[in-house]
Amino acid sequence: MTANQTNVTMQFGADEKADRPLGRSIKRGMLNQCPACGSGKLFRSYLKVVDNCAACGEDYHHHRADDLPAYLVILILGHVLVGGFMATDLVFVLPAWVHFAIWAPIGVVTSLLCLQPIKGGVVGLQWALRMHGFDGSEDAPQPLGDARD
Repeated sequence: MTANQTNVTMQFGADEKADRPLGRSIKRGMLNQCPACGSGKLFRSYLKVVDNCAACGEDYHHHRADDLPAYLVILILGHVLVGGFMATDLVFVLPAWVHFAIWAPIGVVTSLLCLQPIKGGVVGLQWALRMHGFDGSEDAPQPLGDARD
């Protein structure tokens, strides 16, 4: 890039999303790493996100993953478990209680194993897209208008 192009880029603003690749940010989040630097831990406990990255200092106290990770786990695992149940039922004709004894523990264990990486991916997605305060601004709730308006 020439000096003239650099001045034009600085004058009119660079593409701010270029320094936050979406795929890399989601991958780092899913691996329990800071989406910004890739070296700090993202979770301090099972589903509790750290307030700040220990390595780079990125703030995570304002993230809003809310119910999306749980919804994605239900969506993905529901399809896999129902498909597995139906395929098993075609091959082995078993009573309902045996299917329940097989598929219920698999569903619980798999959902618990998938929830943290999916939440990390959602936090990485929010960081990459500069959502919910990750753009440097405060993510304060908007005041409600007067009911008489």
